[in-house]
Amino acid sequence: MVEKTQCSSCLITSSTKPWVSLVLLLSFSFLSNAFDYKDALKKSVLYFEAQRSGRLPYNQRVRWRGNSGLTDGLEQGVDLVGGYYDAGDNVKFGLPMAFTVTMLSWSVIEYGEQIANSGEYEHVLEAIKWGTDYFIKAHTSPNVFWAEVGDGDTDHYCWQRPEDMTTSRQAYKIDENNPGSDLAGETAAALAAASIVFRKSNPHYSHLLLHHAQQLFEFGDKYRGAYDRSLEVVKRYYPSVSSYKDELLWGALWLYKATDNSNYFKYIINNSHEFGGTGWAITEFSWDVKYAGIQILASKINFKPLIFSLNFRSLSVFSFTIKLTTFCLQLLMDGNHEDYTQKILEQYRSKAEHYLCSCLGRNNNSNVELTPGGLLFIRKWNNMQYVSTSAFLLTVYSDYLKRANQKLNCNGEMVKHQELLTLAKSQVDYILGANPMGISYLVGFGYKYPKRVHHRGASIVAYKRSKGFIGCTQGYDQWYSRNKPNPNEVTGALVGGPDIHDNFNDHRGNYAQTEACTYNTAPLVGIFAKLHQLEEGKNTSQFSSFASS
Repeated sequence: MVEKTQCSSCLITSSTKPWVSLVLLLSFSFLSNAFDYKDALKKSVLYFEAQRSGRLPYNQRVRWRGNSGLTDGLEQGVDLVGGYYDAGDNVKFGLPMAFTVTMLSWSVIEYGEQIANSGEYEHVLEAIKWGTDYFIKAHTSPNVFWAEVGDGDTDHYCWQRPEDMTTSRQAYKIDENNPGSDLAGETAAALAAASIVFRKSNPHYSHLLLHHAQQLFEFGDKYRGAYDRSLEVVKRYYPSVSSYKDELLWGALWLYKATDNSNYFKYIINNSHEFGGTGWAITEFSWDVKYAGIQILASKINFKPLIFSLNFRSLSVFSFTIKLTTFCLQLLMDGNHEDYTQKILEQYRSKAEHYLCSCLGRNNNSNVELTPGGLLFIRKWNNMQYVSTSAFLLTVYSDYLKRANQKLNCNGEMVKHQELLTLAKSQVDYILGANPMGISYLVGFGYKYPKRVHHRGASIVAYKRSKGFIGCTQGYDQWYSRNKPNPNEVTGALVGGPDIHDNFNDHRGNYAQTEACTYNTAPLVGIFAKLHQLEEGKNTSQFSSFASS
């Protein structure tokens, strides 16, 4: 694990000509046809089982992992067993864990049918629930949430399997005196999004998730402050550079989607300017910076009349009429007239399209940089996290445009939805091997992929094979410094990836490139399912044409 710091400026300003992108996409097109997106999906979902903390279930498929962190929270008198380790370390960081669950849930909301058709639906729901179960435990009272278990500093001194941990398992919390609106807002978003996922299959659990989501949002909004100011321990690893206002908008937006409660919608509209939702033009989307995601999600409301954003399909005519009338009256009473509301939604959409046009190289001098091989490049440490989130947002927005029969406006140039999907696919294909080095950055996929991932558990002999205790320095001396491949494969992990010149060094100590994180892989789940469906449809169409000829 290394410091997960973000740069102070999130706007990348380097010009990229559109024709360069087209040439690069065509140059690797012959490789992309061979990719098995269904297999990539299966492997990506499996990765989350390798990151589990706590007592593993009977149906655990990653067999080299064992139980760990079984006394987490004991010193503080709470049960904090469970959850996920964020990367190649043994710390449970709340903010990236919540973002991971939000992205998994969003994948199911957008592409649940495709995931189900690929046979991975139940596994994805298990991955989400492993996280949400932990969040429920960590939310011990309305205004208390346990933010972290363990700390990065002591974790750095040791290279141990999670089953052998001797490092500190101290837990840290946010509360009324130590606020963390960013953490509370992101966790509220994760729980609200997950409540949508479980609404039909487990309505009681869905209601429980929504209850905790609403309490956490209220807590974060009432006691405002950034969590890294309350908890010094997180500053070197997951600092909140964007502060907390984006997470409050993010949480409110997911709660609106989950409840259709107009108060959350009014929150998004009334705080749009003050909280930066319609002000910031950002070219990254990550565990820290949520603005692009907010703007994309808010844009969906703008693709259709506002009243149809209500979930009326499950309501009777009478109850829908009452709900709609109440909703409209509340907006009018508060002065949020339709023209003002529409204006704000259009501003959200404008910023969303700035992000997308930057990815496409259509924003004049404020474009995301491209490597010579065609990879979107934000920064040198773990760049793949930004690639996977960009690919997800491009795919989602492409679908929005297609359903609404609209186009993307890039400085007056109208872009069809297919071009967004083409760019998203090119990024996914680069990840899977259509790149100058011919390497898959998704571990376990293809025939050539990273074998020395910066991951404690994967780099040391499995506990089930050798139960002898491995200490801190022993792990560094005998396992970390080895040149041999890891004895365990952390299948489905998306590593940090190549540098700006498409170069990659598969070395355990090269953590900027070889460490993988849960939030890298999470956005890919939905995209893999979507691309698999498209490939299946194309193959079926080709077969039908051949059969009828």
